[in-house]
Amino acid sequence: MNRGLLITGTAASAFLLIAIAGLAQRGRFQEREEDDAPMPVRAAEFHFLRLEYTDLPQYHRRFGYSSRDGQGSGWWNVDWPAAENHFTVGLQRLTRVDTGDPRHLRLTDDRIFDYPWIYATQAGWWGLTDAETARLREYLLRGGFLVVDDFWGPEQWDVFRQTMARVFPDRPITDIGETDSVMHVLYDIEQKDLTFIPGSRHLRRGPGGTVQIVQPEGTQPAWRAMYDDKNRMVVAVNFNTDVADAWEFADVPYYPAEMTTLAYRYGINYVVYSMTH
Repeated sequence: MNRGLLITGTAASAFLLIAIAGLAQRGRFQEREEDDAPMPVRAAEFHFLRLEYTDLPQYHRRFGYSSRDGQGSGWWNVDWPAAENHFTVGLQRLTRVDTGDPRHLRLTDDRIFDYPWIYATQAGWWGLTDAETARLREYLLRGGFLVVDDFWGPEQWDVFRQTMARVFPDRPITDIGETDSVMHVLYDIEQKDLTFIPGSRHLRRGPGGTVQIVQPEGTQPAWRAMYDDKNRMVVAVNFNTDVADAWEFADVPYYPAEMTTLAYRYGINYVVYSMTH
């Protein structure tokens, strides 16, 4: 592993709490416009890349268009760009990875190979074409890493599973073991951390400012993966959990700080693993 990319795990744990506290001091729930502002554009060794895709017709949902670049249709842009803006700032603070502005591309864009790491949300509603699944297979076999997040229930799981069976017909989706390298590459993520990370919609505020986490009925969080022929993880699966919301709401006072801390640890471990394995 290239240790030059990292600060030590002990120091990182301390800095993570400071970084999250700093984000919490920056804003309030009603002050969200800053999250939508684009980050400065510059070349860097890592850019958070979000996957653009077309929704399956039966699940299509249309979001408002952005005045900045005309993007904004479909499930792929949920939490965009606040989640990646916050996560990029945290990654820059907590590691020696040189981070640049977040970006988004379709799989059919040849520039996809310039990025070692892709994030896709709502993967239970994506409708990848044969060309896109072939490109995703090529991307992963050439060393790329995919993180999927924020999809729920058996119906969405089945859509995701069938899509990945087209990408890797001979590869199963398995639970991530506690001893897997991705769980310890920078932060040590233990069995107790395989827990539900709530979206903002799963929080209920009670008297005196108390916050209760309400997990959707019938869901069980799962942390799964797919591996290539060399047993390198190429797909990390966050199922029945919402890591990106924990990034997006890192500066919101009522969002549980321990959940944001855990979400950053998962995300940073995924990035460091993708760049060192």
